[in-house]
Amino acid sequence: MPLTYPIAEQTLDNGLRVVVSSDRAVPIVAVNLWYDVGSRHEPPGLTGFAHLFEHLMFQGSRNVASGQHFSLLETAGASLNASTFFDRTNYFESLPSGGLDLALWLEADRMGYLLDAVNQENLDNQRDVVKEEKRQSYDNRPYGDSYERLVKLTFPADHPYAHMTIGSMADLDAASVEDVHAFFRTYYGPNNAVLTIVGDVAEEDAFDAAKRYFGHLPAVPKPPAAPDGTIGPLTEVRRDDVVSDVPSDLVTMMFRLPVDGTPELDAAGLALDILAAGQSGRLNRRLVRDEQIAQSVSGGALPLIGGVSFGTLTGIASDGVDLQKVEDALLEEIEKLAEHGITGDELATVQAQAERDWLEQLATCAGRADEISHHALLFGDPNRINTRIDQVKAVTVEQVQAAAAQWIRASGRAQVTYRQSETAGEQA
Repeated sequence: MPLTYPIAEQTLDNGLRVVVSSDRAVPIVAVNLWYDVGSRHEPPGLTGFAHLFEHLMFQGSRNVASGQHFSLLETAGASLNASTFFDRTNYFESLPSGGLDLALWLEADRMGYLLDAVNQENLDNQRDVVKEEKRQSYDNRPYGDSYERLVKLTFPADHPYAHMTIGSMADLDAASVEDVHAFFRTYYGPNNAVLTIVGDVAEEDAFDAAKRYFGHLPAVPKPPAAPDGTIGPLTEVRRDDVVSDVPSDLVTMMFRLPVDGTPELDAAGLALDILAAGQSGRLNRRLVRDEQIAQSVSGGALPLIGGVSFGTLTGIASDGVDLQKVEDALLEEIEKLAEHGITGDELATVQAQAERDWLEQLATCAGRADEISHHALLFGDPNRINTRIDQVKAVTVEQVQAAAAQWIRASGRAQVTYRQSETAGEQA
């Protein structure tokens, strides 16, 4: 049975798509704004710009002093944040429903008037913040650069998914205030965004508030389309072997997968879940519980809309175990699934896990708002939240094996291994 969360939509005269889902159960409202810009939209020389704006958007706008965006909302009892991804950027807050006007006013002020506050000093400051984030999250953290290495192996250099959202520090260093202003004017207009309001507010009142705060903002010229990233599965093995000061030896693999929104991607994602999701996954049973050659295994699909998605599998070797044993076992299980398929019970288990995770995501106003924005922006259909799990549950045993046989193969993977340096091994 499909879910029945209420969905109401309006598009303002300036092109802003507004979606409202009223839920009077608790006095909470979630405001969620997705912009149709992520790292795949960044042209050469401007990598990292979408993520840079994730920082700049909190540093003040025409009517909001630097630092006030967070402090005003937190004083009103809000939790808030933002994130950048390959396909989009989102900004979100949840707060007592009496704070809805404050949240909408703040979001509208930075959508319309952010550039009043983006000067050289502000840019230099946030550029340094991004550099420090890269040092902490990528450069100086064990395995922190694994995804960066994997996407470079998985995609051609000019592919829209070939660089991470953090971008190139050289590109950020070279960026001028004029470059940054031009990027904002291209992508951060009302006609390139979806605003979702979920929670303790009547539909009519929510739409009226959206018009009041956003309706006067001018549309931007239609942004250029992101490059077409359509590409087939990998047909060779691409490796990067790293010796580093890591706590344990690790192997991680990446596979190209079908584009999001297709039954093929759902099937490939379920195949990876059968391998790696939870205690009942094949890899956990064999590598961790039975043979005890791995401390842990993990993996799953990462859906993307730019012509291709990707998925990963990772194993961390147990102390004293040759990493090659872990790699060989991973590859053997990959081939077993592709060649011999799965059982109906295995499929039912991972479909039930997917349903549980989906219902948990939709159970909160914040989670529901994020998924509504997601499906409205990337698929044009916010009501997809009510039918999404039925698509996953419709996947068959045969579809899972077919997707695995085409996309998840030992002979078509990117792989990064991390092995302890002798110094790290001696310290351990």
